[in-house]
Amino acid sequence: MPTALVVADEVDERLYGGAVRSFDVHLVLGAGDIPFDYLEFLACAVDRPLVFVPGNHDPDLSGFTRYGGLSMRDGFPASWPGPAGGINADGRVVDVAGLRIAGLGGCVRYNEGPNQWTQAQQARRARGLERAARRRARKDGGAVDVLLAHSPPRHVGDREDPPHHGFDCLHRTVRRLRPRWLLHGHIHPHGEHLPAHRLGGTEVRNVVGYHLLDLGRTRAEA
Repeated sequence: MPTALVVADEVDERLYGGAVRSFDVHLVLGAGDIPFDYLEFLACAVDRPLVFVPGNHDPDLSGFTRYGGLSMRDGFPASWPGPAGGINADGRVVDVAGLRIAGLGGCVRYNEGPNQWTQAQQARRARGLERAARRRARKDGGAVDVLLAHSPPRHVGDREDPPHHGFDCLHRTVRRLRPRWLLHGHIHPHGEHLPAHRLGGTEVRNVVGYHLLDLGRTRAEA
């Protein structure tokens, strides 16, 4: 079963110390607000592909397209500011390491920073993601395994201060895509034990820090 090193929001210095090289994983997933050079280091250390979505403290990656080693923005060559070799899954459906991953980055808008969306804006983005997943499923019959997000669904592991509200639209997206997992960051535990949640058959997991997850099964199936 595919096993992933999943990170978000907080750098773990032990991994920089070399511990990551002992991890037997198939890919690295980044759920946002994690330094891009840290993501590059992790993917290089385990020699596995990297898939990520941006968080609200990450640079704006909108408008970039990549063709092999060439990066373009709005039709002109431009330096790619994201992690080298990383796949930005924000608003996309990608197949990596035997998993189908749908991505939706960003958080609820609370100031004028990048990667922030009103509830209505994120709902439009989520509908586009759902359409992309349906098109892919019509072609090959495959289902989404992981919904990789920066923010959680509203009232499912989020907070009551406005910057840490979750997105209402993720409830609908989970119902329509029915992924095994929804992995998110944004909500720092601050020493608190954060339980996993379930939305139907989907396990919702806060992955702040780092986690090693067998993504071929949910906890309920293990």
